[in-house]
Amino acid sequence: MNKFIITVFFLVIFQFSFAQQPTLKIGKLKYGGGGDWYANKTSLPNLIKFCNQNLKMNIFPEEDIIEVGSTDIFQYPFVHMTGHGNVVFNDGEVQNLRRYLVAGGFLHIDDNYGLNKFIRREMKKVFPELEFVELPFSHPIYQQKYKFTTGLPKVHEHEGLPPQGFGLIWQGKLVCYFSYECDLGNGWEDRSVYNDPEELRLKALQMGANLVQYAFTNY
Repeated sequence: MNKFIITVFFLVIFQFSFAQQPTLKIGKLKYGGGGDWYANKTSLPNLIKFCNQNLKMNIFPEEDIIEVGSTDIFQYPFVHMTGHGNVVFNDGEVQNLRRYLVAGGFLHIDDNYGLNKFIRREMKKVFPELEFVELPFSHPIYQQKYKFTTGLPKVHEHEGLPPQGFGLIWQGKLVCYFSYECDLGNGWEDRSVYNDPEELRLKALQMGANLVQYAFTNY
């Protein structure tokens, strides 16, 4: 009887431990052209931690690096892209990224200042029939767990422009969200990187959590 109890105990512990293993992952897009795709090294781990704690998600604590042309991208409901400089997608990458987004994937592009003109050009290759449109503040992406009735929080100042959220909408579905003049990913970084106020960092993380929640529930 004692051996039976011990066996059941360890079986329950094993099953509980297995159930707690992360089942979801987030990808960070590696692209060509010379831009610093690797910027904001602490941002995604902090966002993942925030989502796991506050949305009760089960995301692996570190992001995976995903190349634009890799078929591995289809394993990730949410892919994040950032940087300051040039972006170039070759023909194979264009086709692969389009297939991913049409199949239900979600791409968040965060302009880390200087990305705007390059990403608009390259995403036009991916969806030549679409234009980026500014999303109304009533859009579901601003109405997830955290409500942003006036749109994106302004994390860092560059040109004195208001933060804007643009989307590519394919057959009625938001497949790509572009945060502009916001520096949202900078707000996810460790406090020591920019020394931003905690209230501002919290707003950035909450908006990031909305993006993740939207992507995962619409995958």
